[in-house]
Amino acid sequence: MEAGGARSGSAAYTKGSGDDDGSLKPVPPCCVKAKAGVPESEAKCHDTVVKQAKYNTSTTQCGQSATYGNVLVLDGIVQLTDKDECAYQEMVTHLPLCSIPSPQNVLVVGGGDGGVLREIARHASVENIHICEIDQLVIDVCRDFFPNLYVGFKDPRVRLHVGDAVDFLKEAAEGKYDAIIVDSSDPIGPAQVLVEKPFIQTIARALRPGGVLCNLAESMWLHTHLIQDMLSICRQTFKGAVHYVWTSVPTYPSGTIGFLLCAKEGPSVNFLTPVNPIEKLEGATKGGRELRFYNSEMHRAAFVLPTFVRRELESYNTSAEEEKPKESVAEPQKMKILPNNAILMAS
Repeated sequence: MEAGGARSGSAAYTKGSGDDDGSLKPVPPCCVKAKAGVPESEAKCHDTVVKQAKYNTSTTQCGQSATYGNVLVLDGIVQLTDKDECAYQEMVTHLPLCSIPSPQNVLVVGGGDGGVLREIARHASVENIHICEIDQLVIDVCRDFFPNLYVGFKDPRVRLHVGDAVDFLKEAAEGKYDAIIVDSSDPIGPAQVLVEKPFIQTIARALRPGGVLCNLAESMWLHTHLIQDMLSICRQTFKGAVHYVWTSVPTYPSGTIGFLLCAKEGPSVNFLTPVNPIEKLEGATKGGRELRFYNSEMHRAAFVLPTFVRRELESYNTSAEEEKPKESVAEPQKMKILPNNAILMAS
């Protein structure tokens, strides 16, 4: 809700109801949408406005929010914040790695903030962690402003390659990796190739039989058309299993982000049930680095899709129902995608 008073910095009010006398009541601060002109005290709960710029170039900004702590912005899009980075970093890492037994060789495409490296390092079975990041500036900024993420680079198993991931993977040996995690920016501009068929095929070549890919797959509320395209490409390439999963990240557009989990043909991979549960991994929380978001229950929950999403993706997705007995369910409503914004509505 946006109240007129919020724009001028004064308190917002709403009319009472029921037995109230109808007089104007102050709106709780947490219900007032944060704006640059709103005093911090009046929109503190939802404040994502960067109050103090710490680093600023034409493409990269780092600042501080009263609610979310340090904020990294690339090309005008929030990439991560101190408060909710755990939801993304932990899920994008442990969803694939906890689905296969004893992963040893892992590649990260992108991930220059170091958060995915930090999470991979929890897996003692991993012997080699390669990262290919195209932007040295992201690494440098996160070293200075996000030490809790950059710590991932300090693991001795990490080998950093600064350059284009397309070229890097073309040079990789066939079947080299147990898991590849694509932690890239949104698939526009230079990053668009990372969701196209030639690159997906190159990833598949670099994975061992039964190896797994976790790729960024946008928001189910905003980008269903893109998710459908990505699922179609992955289903053509990966013959083991393909799933769309999701998690909640409050500072991302629509508050959600999705991933594609794909398994190469070979030893069977059942993504729905973690065969390598994080709770049983020795040393996974060493050094006081407790997990903040991921657990085996969250792993399983990530596959549960809203009805409208299941309906739109059912012909593209390897659904949970294909891996367990089907139950009788009511016929879902027909859905349609509105043009341009790709938001789904019931008809």
